[in-house]
Amino acid sequence: MSHLFFENLLLPDGWARDVLVGVAAGRVARVTVGAAPGEADIHAIGLPGLRNLHSHTFQRAMAGLAEYRGAGEDNFWSWREQMYRFALTMTPEDVQAAAAQAFVEMLESGFTGVAEFHYLHHQPDGTPYANIAEMAERVAAAADEAGISLLLLPVFYAHSNFGGAAPVAGQRRFINNLDAFGKLYGKCQALAPAGVAPHSLRAVTPAELAALVALGKDRPFHIHISEQVKEVADCEAWSGMRPVEWLLGHATVDERWCLIHATHVTPAERDGIAATGAVAGLCPITEANLGDGVFPAKAYAGAFGVGTDSNVLIDAAAELRQLEYAQRLVRLQRNVLTAAAPAAGTSLWLGAAAGGAKASGVPGGIRVGAAADFVTLDVARLGPVAEQGAETALNAAVFASRGPMVDCVWVGGKKIVEGGRHGQAARVRAAFDAMLRRRL
Repeated sequence: MSHLFFENLLLPDGWARDVLVGVAAGRVARVTVGAAPGEADIHAIGLPGLRNLHSHTFQRAMAGLAEYRGAGEDNFWSWREQMYRFALTMTPEDVQAAAAQAFVEMLESGFTGVAEFHYLHHQPDGTPYANIAEMAERVAAAADEAGISLLLLPVFYAHSNFGGAAPVAGQRRFINNLDAFGKLYGKCQALAPAGVAPHSLRAVTPAELAALVALGKDRPFHIHISEQVKEVADCEAWSGMRPVEWLLGHATVDERWCLIHATHVTPAERDGIAATGAVAGLCPITEANLGDGVFPAKAYAGAFGVGTDSNVLIDAAAELRQLEYAQRLVRLQRNVLTAAAPAAGTSLWLGAAAGGAKASGVPGGIRVGAAADFVTLDVARLGPVAEQGAETALNAAVFASRGPMVDCVWVGGKKIVEGGRHGQAARVRAAFDAMLRRRL
């Protein structure tokens, strides 16, 4: 057993002083509060690693390239057309390079795990690769390369809109029928811990959704839901019901579900999500970038986590900051999301750590049996503010820092980031830049 000593450590029930953590076989084996450090590695401020509950890593390659206004009014749907065009050019090697870069950036910002919502499956013309899991294998290889904990979520995508509408040309690399998807899912299970992800109610029929629920059994089950106003209107035109309303009425949503975005919900839908035990998967930076809207987080009593979605900017603390700031703008208040603690940074980190773990199907927080995933803050860079206590230091790291205030990151007990830098960052970045130059 190896040991780490934290002068301040954020445990599931709050901050604790002088904590000795024993690590064995990649998991937390012992947590002793009020201990002496002994021969342990000593750190000032420790946090549980966050699980990024929603990512499309291939989109990291187009970050910054879609910030131009087209003809007419730009919105999510015009951005989607640009994304489709970019996606149609990427090779398996390109996808691996983009994923590795995204995973390194996640780790350097405090994410120790990621749920990769993977839907770029086939060749550019839509023909399946000889190995149907070719692209999934590239994502898993990138995760191994970076050292991040991966939940692989192969995405079932069959239709372009509600009611089983035929897919459009830009979606041809995403499309599978249920038989092909079953084969893909089986291969993904051999690559990494895996779950099932119907893309959205737009992309599946009710019968297909029921089949996917049965296929997933007790594994994590993620779905995009109610992200856009047009999506709500299209669902009402198809079914007479709103997306979340339809889902809660036609599927057995429970604690293994993660509803991504759920941006446009009524109070009854919001409360219905909480009552199921499902996780609201919020992606604040992407939702702001795409003009999606703001989830009513203050009035929501259920579990939540954060994801980087389009990976236009990868920064765990920035996702929490954007989540809180959006609520402040809507409600004209400050320190809104403070249910778990009066300090906003502490409350946000604890909530996102618990919800991200739940959505990933793993134990959350720093506790015996959980993965030994830790993040430490760089107290030297935070300066005198860190001397005011761990809560103030975390507040500063979330709200008053120009970049991630991360010092070290461990995944499964292995130190991956030290001094804020991933050990393979330079090599991974060089490969990513070379790929991007070819693509551009």
